[in-house]
Formats: sequence, structure tokens, C-alpha cells
Amino acid sequence: MGRLVHFEVHVDDMDRAKKFYGEVFGWSFEDWSEYAGMPYFGAVTGDANEPGVNGALMKRQGPPPQPNQALNGYACTMGVGNYDETEAKILENGGKVAMPKYALPGMAWQGYYMDTEGNIFGIHQPDENAK
Repeated sequence: MGRLVHFEVHVDDMDRAKKFYGEVFGWSFEDWSEYAGMPYFGAVTGDANEPGVNGALMKRQGPPPQPNQALNGYACTMGVGNYDETEAKILENGGKVAMPKYALPGMAWQGYYMDTEGNIFGIHQPDENAK
């Protein structure tokens, strides 16, 4: 036990956040607000037969993260097939670069971004030629 089985992204504007994650990563959403007693949308992040975890977007209950502050929570990283194409989608849909693309030598390309709600997340493209 102790394995990650669910995540929650806290958002100010649910429609804006659903559009961002849907357009960038192809996530779909299910309205679970009745169960949660607040705006809460289950995020289906991929095929159930593939490795990964589903989560949710939930209405933020306090102030959003401040720009340029150090990360003070978890950062989730999404695996991608093409780093540069994914970065372009992030930027086209209102995201911002938090830490530019860098190599994990012999392993992958990694970088961090800010979503439309001020949350930091990473993207990771495996590539044994990264350097």
C-alpha cells in the first residue's frame, strides 16, 4: 500500500481548467460534484489498460499559488510522446513555462509548466539520446 491512486488539481475556473487539460493532454471529465458537495470533476487521463492514474479537478478552497513562489506541494508529471508538440499545446492553451526543457542525460527530456490556474506540473518524454 501507499501507491498513488488519485490526484486532485485545485482550480479557480472549472471550465477553463477542463478546457486546458482536455486540449493539452486529451483528458475527459465526469461530474462528481454531487458526491463531493462542491464543483468536482473526475479526470480520466487515459486508457484503463495502460499505466497511469486518474484524478480530479476540484474547486479551490483558498488563495491560489502566488507567481514566482517556490513550489509548496506535489508536482505531477505527465508522460508525453513528443515534448515539443506538448509544450506548444500548453502555451497555445494559456499555460506558461515554469522551468524550460532540460535533459535527464541518457533518459528523458523534462520541464515544468504553470497551468491556467497557477498550478505547476511537469512533462516527461523518454529519450535515451537526451543530453
